[in-house]
Amino acid sequence: MPNPFLSDAWLDDAQKLGEEAPTPTGAAADLVLNIKIQDAPDGPKELNMQAGKFGRGLVDSAPTTVTIPYDVAKAMFIDGNPQAAMQAFMAGQIKVEGDMTKLMAMQSAGGPTPEQAAFQQKLKDITA
Repeated sequence: MPNPFLSDAWLDDAQKLGEEAPTPTGAAADLVLNIKIQDAPDGPKELNMQAGKFGRGLVDSAPTTVTIPYDVAKAMFIDGNPQAAMQAFMAGQIKVEGDMTKLMAMQSAGGPTPEQAAFQQKLKDITA
């Protein structure tokens, strides 16, 4: 049953689903990223992404922390819309602390592989 994006139930499902995630390639393979979402419907969320998988909380070793609006996070991670992230960044809606080169390398990596696109569809399927 689909759950609202970033709800506790959704995070549980996304973490279980993460076991099926394809191994990231290029810049995403070793990316450790902290993600803060202040305006999630059930309160602020602090997440991390390591090797393409979501985790709860922030990671001390992450070189980069991004603060992203809820709707932009959903467009990026669920809808697979990298243009939403670029537009939000240019409009000052995304704040980056730390090593921005990691994000830039990921941005230039190109589109998703067929395996990544299939996995993204699975994320979309668990999201209300």
